[in-house]
Amino acid sequence: MAEAASRRRGRGGGGAARRAERTAVSIETAKYIERNIPLYDILDDEALEIIETNAEIILEEVGVNFVENPRALERWREAGADVQGERVHIPRGLARKLCSTAPSRFTQHARNPERNVEIGGNTLVCAPIYGPPFVRDMEGGRRYATMADFERFVKLGYMSKWLHHSGGTVCEPTDIPVNKRHLDMLHAHMTLSDKPFMGSVTDPSRAQDSVEMCEILFGKDFVRDNTVMTSLINVNSPMTFDEVMMGALEVYAENNQACIVSPFIVGGAMAPVSVIGTLTQVLAEVMAGIAYSQLVRPGAPVIFGAFVSSIDMNSGAPTFGTPEASQIIYGAGQLARRMGLPFRSGGSLCGSKLPDAQAAYETANTLNAVLLGGVNFMLHSCGWLEGGLVASFEKFVMDADQLGVLHKLAAGVAADENGQAMDAIREVGPGGHYLGCAHTQANFKEAFWRSDVLDYKPFETWQDEGERDTMQLANAKMHQMLANYQQPALDPSISEALATYIAEKKASMPDAFS
Repeated sequence: MAEAASRRRGRGGGGAARRAERTAVSIETAKYIERNIPLYDILDDEALEIIETNAEIILEEVGVNFVENPRALERWREAGADVQGERVHIPRGLARKLCSTAPSRFTQHARNPERNVEIGGNTLVCAPIYGPPFVRDMEGGRRYATMADFERFVKLGYMSKWLHHSGGTVCEPTDIPVNKRHLDMLHAHMTLSDKPFMGSVTDPSRAQDSVEMCEILFGKDFVRDNTVMTSLINVNSPMTFDEVMMGALEVYAENNQACIVSPFIVGGAMAPVSVIGTLTQVLAEVMAGIAYSQLVRPGAPVIFGAFVSSIDMNSGAPTFGTPEASQIIYGAGQLARRMGLPFRSGGSLCGSKLPDAQAAYETANTLNAVLLGGVNFMLHSCGWLEGGLVASFEKFVMDADQLGVLHKLAAGVAADENGQAMDAIREVGPGGHYLGCAHTQANFKEAFWRSDVLDYKPFETWQDEGERDTMQLANAKMHQMLANYQQPALDPSISEALATYIAEKKASMPDAFS
């Protein structure tokens, strides 16, 4: 792509060449974020030690449930835990010791090696929304999602420069049988994009299908030795691990594929109303889940997850972008770093029904906390609406655009000779202006981050173009991106093998819609 762009520039000159460069279809993906800025530590050492001590007390005295999973109970018993029925009491220090074999950083490979991502340390990988049954756009309003909607989101994710990851269930395609839709979703990620993606977790057999499809895409030996999927394992808070999620975790851990072990908490309903109390429960649940993954396979890649919202005490509805949620992101990030584990949290979270001012405020609050809280893998980075019930096409485009701000902030401030700009100050002198000076001419393309969606035009131009608000601008951008979409090439033999696998799998079972 860079070579082609160079050839285009070489054939023309002046304004025509610049216009051609601006209008050319670009499928550029920025490298995952590497922070060159300090993180914000909201808790002091004493508070962190209190949380860690209390989490150990929970694991030992209260215990955690591993339901309908005799093999898990057997593994825990063999490791030295006190198993009473389906309740596992983990002796103090055992879970943390088991967690110590998990890697602090790992590479998730994409089918295009240029799109590989590093998860852990000072990195931040952005992945789109996950899980909503509904979608919304200006043309169709709010409706149940279809496979066509899913494919549109995958294409938009592929076309979004600042989005590093294709994600997983970007919406739930309700027109495909429940027991078969994972095949179509994974196929879309594999063929419509070449960014990394997530596997299915809705049943252990579907996790195994995900592994087998990856073996077709990447090669069996490559999958055995490398991580090609990162998948979401939710804890049934408080402190319950069900057989579906743990069964999927077992499949992925056995196959060296990464799992996000993530409590799903609405504060005040599934955890205490206090920040410290919630963080204590989060830590206990995460340690139990990650420790179990290491019982399955020591060294299996994992991510310390924390998805926590607060609750409106009047309506009972979950709320997002609140100060308490940010405090939990900051605190959980500290706990994850003390364990030497990658950290997942945050996203473009909001409770708004439309991509409006409420959505923007709540999303911005969360994104800022993600950047400064040390999040390494941000699920729900774009598209989230209505508390996660809706995937919005317009908000997907708006959020994906704003992820560029995180890239710019994370880069830090350069203090080199160019950053000092002394030559410019000398050249312009008192009373001049910097528009034409050599330093400005050399730096103007990269000096200031610029949105590809928001409006910067004078009032008269904006008025002449129809007085469009941000949602209308995002809708137009969305249609432009889809019109410019170009499917990444895939070896025809691999494409045929995937299609055959899916056809045979679907033929082997009747449709099920529940």
